[in-house]
Amino acid sequence: MSDHLTVVNHPLVQHKLSLMRDKTTPTALFRQLLREISHLLAYEVTRDLPMTTHSVDTPLVEMQAPVLAGHKLALVSVLRAGNGLLDGMLDLIPSARVGFVGLYRDEATLEPVEYYFKVPADLDKRVVIAVDPMLATGNSSVAAIQRLKDAGAKDVRFLCLLAAPEGVARMREAHPDVPVTTAALDERLNKKGYIVPGLGDAGDRMFGTK
Repeated sequence: MSDHLTVVNHPLVQHKLSLMRDKTTPTALFRQLLREISHLLAYEVTRDLPMTTHSVDTPLVEMQAPVLAGHKLALVSVLRAGNGLLDGMLDLIPSARVGFVGLYRDEATLEPVEYYFKVPADLDKRVVIAVDPMLATGNSSVAAIQRLKDAGAKDVRFLCLLAAPEGVARMREAHPDVPVTTAALDERLNKKGYIVPGLGDAGDRMFGTK
């Protein structure tokens, strides 16, 4: 791990990820596991959120209790596969504002093509967490983060399920100020830009498409 990359090696994260890697895992179970693992990853990526105190009357006394400070979080899903992580994170942070960046990868060039962008207001005042299960070549992730910065975001974090060394390096080069949190750093990319050993196409496995 480094200041830029955090690999969450919690036993529950690793166990659920191994089940997701198995090609025989059916779509419904894959979605369930992704939602569950996103809870655990959300815990890690929000570990250092700013805090303040608020006066609370317990059944016994009044106390200054810790609460989150500032504007509500913004969770931004990189469509379409990012929605799997987004759903689980909203279970834990239901008051978060939600945005979407629609990108698809040109299979010939491996470059991202944007088709949709809708994000909350006041991104400059919010902690922004961009979510996408796979950090492969890094091209789409870099483009999504840049769009968020262009929209005013200043405190951006990136959360993914799997990362390849090539994608991590690309993100570090383009956005050294954006920390990356992932469940695993895999070996490499293949010639088609897929993470190896990986788990296949996260969107296809989540939605049952090919």
